[in-house]
Amino acid sequence: MIGIIGRKLGMTQVFNEDGQQIPCTVVEATPNSVTKILKKDKAGYDSVELGFGEQRHARESKKGERTPRGRRAHKAIVGHAAKSGLTVAPEVFRSFRLDDAMLPENRKEIPAYNLGDKVTVEIFAPGEQVKVTGTSKGRGFQGVVKRHGFGGGPNTHGNTKHRRPGSIGPGTDPSRVIKGKKMPGHYGAARHTQTHLRIERIDAARNLIYIRGSVAGPRNGIVLVKKQG
Repeated sequence: MIGIIGRKLGMTQVFNEDGQQIPCTVVEATPNSVTKILKKDKAGYDSVELGFGEQRHARESKKGERTPRGRRAHKAIVGHAAKSGLTVAPEVFRSFRLDDAMLPENRKEIPAYNLGDKVTVEIFAPGEQVKVTGTSKGRGFQGVVKRHGFGGGPNTHGNTKHRRPGSIGPGTDPSRVIKGKKMPGHYGAARHTQTHLRIERIDAARNLIYIRGSVAGPRNGIVLVKKQG
């Protein structure tokens, strides 16, 4: 397997053999179940769908009982999970291409998986390089200084437009704002992939992966950890 779905717990620090302090992101990746297998003849490439976490189910009998609050797995998801032998529907589903992290000469030796197989953190090893995909923190509507790193205007000599964008285009020619102009707007909450991150430690007993450096997303955010091709 080339990857696993996990949840970002936060950041900590570890010390290597040389006594160096290394900042690490801790990702909890409980065993993922294989819920779907896609073959090359149908999709153009080999891939597997993994399920992470658990969803609450609705009560089988609702007579005389109050409907519990909160989101419940719907019947389509419950039935999809049951095909792979799961009694509880996973919370998150993600698809992984099996040839992503392989060299072209090794892509003929694509590993085989069956429905219901478990993928654990033991597919990784300390010192390995991975790429991590997450959704960055949502920051709402922001100005150009925070969103694009503009320098802003002077802070003295009577200037009152400290964080304004300034002119956004000439009025004579072309008499319009050019497409793609950096302006205020929604910032964050976007999919972001960081590559060439080093795995410092694997805690198989607690299903934890210690990844050097920071990764996108808030605490408890869902991340995909994939082997670096």
